[in-house]
Amino acid sequence: MLRSMYSGISGLKNMQTKLDVIGNNIANVNTYGFKKSRVTFSDTMNQTIAGASAATENRGGTNAKQIGLGSAIASIDTLHTQSSLQNTSRDQDLAISGDGYFLVKNGEAEFYTRAGNFYLDDNGTLVTSDGLKVQAFKVDADGDVTNNYGDVSVNVNALMPAVATDKITFKDNLSADSTSGAASVFTQQIKVTNDQGEYENLTVYFMKKSATQWSAYLNDPSKSADAGGTGATTNYKIADITFDANGKFTSATSTSLNAYRWSDGAVSTTGTYPITPVPTPPPTTISTSRAINLDFTNLTQKSGVTTALVNPNGSTQGKLESFNFGSSGEINGVYSNGLVVTLGQLAIAKFSNPSGLLKTAGNTFQESINSGTADISIAGDGRGTIRSGSLEMSNVDLSEEFTEMIVTQRAFQSNTKVITTSDEILQELVNLKR
Repeated sequence: MLRSMYSGISGLKNMQTKLDVIGNNIANVNTYGFKKSRVTFSDTMNQTIAGASAATENRGGTNAKQIGLGSAIASIDTLHTQSSLQNTSRDQDLAISGDGYFLVKNGEAEFYTRAGNFYLDDNGTLVTSDGLKVQAFKVDADGDVTNNYGDVSVNVNALMPAVATDKITFKDNLSADSTSGAASVFTQQIKVTNDQGEYENLTVYFMKKSATQWSAYLNDPSKSADAGGTGATTNYKIADITFDANGKFTSATSTSLNAYRWSDGAVSTTGTYPITPVPTPPPTTISTSRAINLDFTNLTQKSGVTTALVNPNGSTQGKLESFNFGSSGEINGVYSNGLVVTLGQLAIAKFSNPSGLLKTAGNTFQESINSGTADISIAGDGRGTIRSGSLEMSNVDLSEEFTEMIVTQRAFQSNTKVITTSDEILQELVNLKR
């Protein structure tokens, strides 16, 4: 009798624990990034009344006779399954689609979370709702992401200095099918940044000179001596570009450029006005401190369409207008001059055993001796991708939790019946003495 009563008591305790877990799951049904838990059970020790016997020549073998002594909690598991993503349209709301956890810090203590509702504090630091600092890989002076991570700091008053154009890259194709002379002129407008940090609009002209040679100009070459005009070629021309029989670039007569602009907008590659009369005042130089380097190595001359592109570097001064997050966790600063600069890249942690993580307050996790050491890298590198403007919902399924609650309630009631039935039988034994 006593065995059945204590078995019933163990069942009651275990069902109460399961109900506690179910209650916590339901309470967090609307908690972003929450991962539900479950309880599994195992039987406890068994009392052996008779051992097993082997078969003999005259009799068969018999099984052991054992009486179980109740149940015990085998595990309380955290289920790190992917949940649905909810669109919020807020740039600082982030969700991980796939494996991984955001890395956040409180001082030197590291925590991990799937809840990506982040905010900027008064110092421009990206933090969680509890003030834990979000970690990201830093960028070096060249804009390359390093292997060192730290706090994400966004200076909303950041000012990007102007960078004067010091290189112009020419690439893609000049059609080998074009006829020589003015009929072959192909134009492209570009913007270069002068030494005063201002944009200068230039038009680059290409004209075929021969079967293997093209020339690039800063003015309409049809007016130059190259095409039978009266303009001095030296005032127009950037360079003569030569290709081999296979259309591969071989040489250029110049690899640098100085450009001058007059008050009427005319441009020359020398300090001489392209035509007469010469306006006043004297011209301003687009590049005063240095000549602009020219790179023609990516130009080709093949049959087909002319697709040549002219790409100058440089930029005007710009203010940080906004920032956003890319799918790989890159933090992109958008400046008023149109440039987008990477400010950092979010650090994403991965574990060999996510179920071994310890739950901590604030919807975060901590590493344990059974979770494995955090493997920290960037999104997409064996990890999920970042979805900006979304949050991961709780993975609690209410219909499943309510079903488990009913089963748990019935199991609890059944265990109480075992106790009350055992008590009634004991009472009958007591009454035998009457």
